[in-house]
Amino acid sequence: MNFEKYPFEKLAILLEDVTANKDFEESVLTIGEPKFETPDFIQNALKNSSSLLKKYPASAGIPELKDAMINFVNTRFDVKLDVNQIIPTFGTREALFNFPQFALFDIKDPVIAYTNPFYQIYEGAAIASRAEVIHINLTKENDFKAHLSDEELQRCDLVILNFPNNPTAGSMSKEELSVWVEKALKFDFILINDECYSEIYFNKEDKPASLLEASILVGNTDFKNVLVMNSISKRSSAPGLRSGFVAGDAKILKEYLQYRTYVGCASPVPLQQAAVVAWNDQEHVDYFRSVYKKNFILAEEILGTKIPQATFYIWLEVQDELEFTRNLYKEKNIKVVPGSFLGREEQGKNYVRIALVENAEKTKEVLLRLKDFING
Repeated sequence: MNFEKYPFEKLAILLEDVTANKDFEESVLTIGEPKFETPDFIQNALKNSSSLLKKYPASAGIPELKDAMINFVNTRFDVKLDVNQIIPTFGTREALFNFPQFALFDIKDPVIAYTNPFYQIYEGAAIASRAEVIHINLTKENDFKAHLSDEELQRCDLVILNFPNNPTAGSMSKEELSVWVEKALKFDFILINDECYSEIYFNKEDKPASLLEASILVGNTDFKNVLVMNSISKRSSAPGLRSGFVAGDAKILKEYLQYRTYVGCASPVPLQQAAVVAWNDQEHVDYFRSVYKKNFILAEEILGTKIPQATFYIWLEVQDELEFTRNLYKEKNIKVVPGSFLGREEQGKNYVRIALVENAEKTKEVLLRLKDFING
């Protein structure tokens, strides 16, 4: 198997011969990892349940965690799930990687489609599944929305969407997503939406939609062929909890749960207990969201960039993303990710991804540095 180097490994190679300007403190705007402390009440729940390390965790997750996740989906999206329509996962990265292998295992010549540019786990899953890939190219011309022809969709066994999108910050409405649900039913492929950024939004009147909502909109109330994945990492500043879920089609999930018993990726019980209180609380999420919104208001004022519907990324168009990245690091000691490292078929070329994951004070300082570099 020929797995591509991860974007951050490519970045290290790109910058290995560059000496950064030490007049500035290094600013790393590359990784989508919140730079805030995990709230105390979550940490305390973890500490208080440490004695449960003596127990083997069940692949299905503890009932309290399932209940908390079901409550989150119901409260946030007004979608009522039963216990057979959701599985807690060890974050979403592992599920995004191993679910395609499970789903495509018995298919002789599998075909998978996913948004491009992308979170590299999608590509890794395709390689591990020995699947042919169809890229769903997200471009400025199509407003970073997902489109494929019926001829392409007829060939698909599995499609992975990612809205709100990493890295482009593109979004799709419930109505736009519902078209994809109808295609999944018509052409009988499994449709996944990776919704890990659904809670990093900035307008309460314009929240990102879930594919589950879109499924209900077209009458697919049992979510046939439809799944979503979501994670606590971004919403709670707790990527180390490794708490995510996959939800939707109960028939598919029943078989996937059986598969997961062999994978051995169940979350330790203390982590699950801490995740319970995190999924059940909204106040801390509102706080983090307000911080990210301040960052984007600063970016709009300083760089003139548009505030996205969701995510904490700026997808900045530049002339040559590789030279931009090298020179920005050399002159201003700021690291960003070249867009071409995040896509294939030249998608992402002449863009850089900037993660606004610091507090407002640090963000303002680095954005002013970035503006000075651009103007210079």
